[in-house]
Amino acid sequence: MPQNAADIFDYYMNVVHSFFDERMIIMPNKIDFIGGNTKRCLMAMAIPMIAAMFLNMMYNLVDSLWIGNLLGETAYAALTNSTPIILILTSVAMGATNGVSILISQAIGAKNKKKTESLIATSFSVAVAFSLLVTILLEAFLPAILKALNTPAETYDMAYSYLAIYVLGYLAVYLYLYFTAVLRSFGNSMFQAIAMLVSTILNAILDPIFIHFIGFHGAAIATLLSQVICLLFMLIYLKKKKLFAFKISAFDKSEVLPLIQKAIPSVIQQSIPAISTTFLTALVSTYSVTAIAAYGVTGKLETILFYPAMALNMVLTTIIGQCVGGSRYDRAKDYLKCALGYGCGLLVILSVLVVGFSKQLSGLFVRSDDVAAIVGTYFLIVSIGYILNTVTNCYLGALNGMGKPSKSMFLMIFYYIVVRMPLAYLLSYLGFGLNGIWFAVLISHIVASITAAIVGSKSLLRTKEVAGSMGN
Repeated sequence: MPQNAADIFDYYMNVVHSFFDERMIIMPNKIDFIGGNTKRCLMAMAIPMIAAMFLNMMYNLVDSLWIGNLLGETAYAALTNSTPIILILTSVAMGATNGVSILISQAIGAKNKKKTESLIATSFSVAVAFSLLVTILLEAFLPAILKALNTPAETYDMAYSYLAIYVLGYLAVYLYLYFTAVLRSFGNSMFQAIAMLVSTILNAILDPIFIHFIGFHGAAIATLLSQVICLLFMLIYLKKKKLFAFKISAFDKSEVLPLIQKAIPSVIQQSIPAISTTFLTALVSTYSVTAIAAYGVTGKLETILFYPAMALNMVLTTIIGQCVGGSRYDRAKDYLKCALGYGCGLLVILSVLVVGFSKQLSGLFVRSDDVAAIVGTYFLIVSIGYILNTVTNCYLGALNGMGKPSKSMFLMIFYYIVVRMPLAYLLSYLGFGLNGIWFAVLISHIVASITAAIVGSKSLLRTKEVAGSMGN
């Protein structure tokens, strides 16, 4: 048996690697998307992706479950007021690091070791500087931001204390996401899931302990510690495996601008849903603490219904990209139809379960009949919207695969910013109340699915025609 910390780490990493055989890690890279069975290829890509996303969901649910059950409705409402800011911070980090991975992947593919080292050193320096700047600015302007979000007086102090502590760990969050992006560039995606599992377990253990002894902001401390430990776990892994050489001397200021240029579009796409959630949270906050708590519960339960669609989006981006690159537009259509069929079928089942048991599921977070009633009404109104959202995401993934990410970005802006937010505000202040906001969410899903289907179908046809004319 292992005797010290290093031996313990080696022991458990060997166990992990023996379970997740290397063939499993690289399996997706060997799938024959053009010649293989459509259904099998799609499932081989989609199932691991969905599994990884649900692990992420479990991590996000931990704070909510402990706070709601141990501290009650007001504390849960305070967490809901904090969530939009956390979502935006995470979205910015994910978007920026995904942009970085594009350039690093290209350099690795070109077998340009010097370029790879330069990009890693430069992007790491930018990541540290940016995350520290965001931390300082947020700590300084956090009171003003919470007031701008219409945070009620009853929840202000708790929301502020939670975020003030959480923001201190933003450097750890950003660097963890940065290193996972670098690992993906080298073809290693498995460790991200492993690290997320470790972080989730730590957060689940630490949360009730810190909440019991410290109170509400103890949850933020537990989250901060789990994030720092997760980052340390990542750094130890990188040191042990020596996947790349890190030389700060390789920093190249000429690489900064290309990194920013790749990061900005990705940041915008990742941030749009969070911006919409922030706006709706501020709007719901004008009603009551109960309404805020209920909206927080709906957001947590919605992840069950959103993650499969997001997974199909990313999967189709890869698969259709290969099909279009191989001029197999018939295969691209087959994959799109297959994803739509499987995705909508899965969402029918999940929607029936979540909508049908929404009031009971609400009790897992907050034991309040009033909260449960609002949650139940929300899901009854929006219900079909989750199936439509799957349609939207499949077509957006197809657009990305066709090399048209800008169209996906503008569709997301249209969906969230142009339709949902103004309509929610209008219906709310025309006297429809909370139900008006919920109907705005449903209508935006309907408009988005129709628009995405039209734009996606036309783009696929146009891409085929352009390729055909160039071939002639």
